[in-house]
Amino acid sequence: MCELAKKYPNSKGLLKKALNQCARELLLAQSSDWLFIITNGTMVDYAKKRIKDHIGRFTKLYYQIKNDNIDEVFLKDISKKDCIFPDIDYMIYS
Repeated sequence: MCELAKKYPNSKGLLKKALNQCARELLLAQSSDWLFIITNGTMVDYAKKRIKDHIGRFTKLYYQIKNDNIDEVFLKDISKKDCIFPDIDYMIYS
């Protein structure tokens, strides 16, 4: 995420939305709740799936950004799934 923030400062439009979503997905993947659930042995499969989903979304967006080929439909879909941190600014990683 730091790499993206440094490479694309002051982005606008679709690129900015994709970068903000990358930041969101990273935070969601890093949530301590998932590790807490896994450590305590409750709903382990669900927690592992959520981590995998968020890392997968981040990675897909990362490559779309790097290849200048952002899938707007995909971005809108994942943005609706987890609408947390609506004011996130990817530049916090710069």
